[in-house]
Amino acid sequence: MSIQLSPLNDQQLNALASLAGGLNREQLLWINGYFQGLLAATATSQPAIVAAAPKSTKQLKILYGTHTGRSKTLAGKLASTLAGKGIEVATIALDEYKTRQLNAETNLVFIVSTHGEGEPPAMAEDFHSFITGKRAPQLSNLNYSVVALGDKSYKLFCKTGIDIDQSLARLGAKSILPILTLDVDFDEEADRWINEFTNVFADQPSVSSSAGIVQNTISVSSVYTRKNPFKATVIDKVRITGRTSDKEVYHVELSLEGSGITYEPGDSVGILANNPPQLVDAIIAHAGFDRTELVTIKEGTFQLKEALSEHLEITVLNREVIQKYQEKSGNEKLREIVANDQELDKYLYGHDVLDLIEDFSASLSAQDLADVLRGFPARLYSISSSQDAVGEEVHITVATVRYSNKGRNRGGACSTYLADRIEVDSQVSVFIEKNPAFKLPENEETPVILIGAGTGVAPFRSFLQHREANNQKGKTWLFFGERRFNSDFLYQLEWQKLLKDGYLEKIDVAFSRDQEEKIYVQNRLIERQKEVFEWLDNGANIYLCGDMKQMARDVQESLLRIFENQGGMTPEKALEYLKTLKKEKRFQLDVY
Repeated sequence: MSIQLSPLNDQQLNALASLAGGLNREQLLWINGYFQGLLAATATSQPAIVAAAPKSTKQLKILYGTHTGRSKTLAGKLASTLAGKGIEVATIALDEYKTRQLNAETNLVFIVSTHGEGEPPAMAEDFHSFITGKRAPQLSNLNYSVVALGDKSYKLFCKTGIDIDQSLARLGAKSILPILTLDVDFDEEADRWINEFTNVFADQPSVSSSAGIVQNTISVSSVYTRKNPFKATVIDKVRITGRTSDKEVYHVELSLEGSGITYEPGDSVGILANNPPQLVDAIIAHAGFDRTELVTIKEGTFQLKEALSEHLEITVLNREVIQKYQEKSGNEKLREIVANDQELDKYLYGHDVLDLIEDFSASLSAQDLADVLRGFPARLYSISSSQDAVGEEVHITVATVRYSNKGRNRGGACSTYLADRIEVDSQVSVFIEKNPAFKLPENEETPVILIGAGTGVAPFRSFLQHREANNQKGKTWLFFGERRFNSDFLYQLEWQKLLKDGYLEKIDVAFSRDQEEKIYVQNRLIERQKEVFEWLDNGANIYLCGDMKQMARDVQESLLRIFENQGGMTPEKALEYLKTLKKEKRFQLDVY
């Protein structure tokens, strides 16, 4: 008889044993259905059909629209949980869903993110346009729920999901549960909603207690998560911009040894940082608080200094924080700002919590302040390494954010944490954030055009490391932009070696400050437009990474011009072609 060794590593086996310990028979049956659902979800890249015994007569489709993959992950989590109740579930990307089917649907869940300033992610653009437009049919037979993902730092928080929810209601559909709007750090709230929705939809009580269900719905795809990060040791940290540069960019290498963590090119690493100590001390001193006073927040009860250092966002403000502070303080001057969108936007830019309590004094307790503040979200960085090349390591490329306002020096919470307070042999809390929407083509022969500015080149280092490690010398063309050749050419020697060895076929660079007229990557695209269009005509994929508000918009405008000039397209046809490239996953974006 042969004995098959477990495919799980020690960490995974221990986690599985810990999860299974103490469960009763009914709970183990639920877990069995959950794992059947996970297995079904991984069986195909097509719309995933998830089923588990015992069978139910109920059916549900989960439609998701995502930019980074988080909506897809949440859809899979909900599907797996429902499968444990015997419900037949299908998860389908919104760009794969045929809108003509809407008339025949009975039960739908929409899980969709909002991208940028209220924009739908690329895969949800067409559906969003359809459901909010005049062609959408009456849907009086439809039962639905919407889960909207967003970021409260942006003015139009969760707008895509809200638009879809309002349109469905207008068309006569009936809500199963009210819309759920989720901020960036949503795991616990999403788990509670999944539990509630499952019980309502399945029309049966929870397996045991509510808390038990929430615990069991946590994804087992990775032992390490936002709530349970891995302590990675810094094995290298080097500044990769020159002394004369007005930018401060670091290359940081972290050890994943013993973690069992895996990632792919295109994924991101989440960093759980600490706030600047001087800012924490200044807030406590100005307010006259006792740093040892206990405050209770979502994560538990902590001394005030620890809460401000590790658990609460203090380096930036958003609309909700200011509105809550105004309600707590009753400050009339702040009320006027909150009521004026233009003034509120102006105040949000470049101000932090210390500014807020200095500018609008109030008699608040330490607990009042803690109640006002947002939880400290992890910062995500595009991974700049391939695991096939570096093994149990992960590399990131970090631009340090520093600025001065009102005579006080400020900085980005995570970037200054890594730049100023983390050194070689320090430990950093990390987890991997999968991004299935930013991946190299499966066919290694597919040509790729990579467009990145500044640290937006990070995932392309990962892509090219991966191709080199696997001896894939397909056609690859890199467009890279920064300010100055002598001080800001990130990873210059690596690109030159890849060119020499044949893993990078072409590179075009744009250094905006090296001449009187500023030149950017979008200008280089226009200069090379004939060849760019030829590559696309031959099936190339385009990847774009960088600043969302300016660079990404300008690059897409340049691509539209290229389609018109080289493809003989009208502006309408050019836009349609761009949308088609996105839908076919031939144009992928990782913008921030």
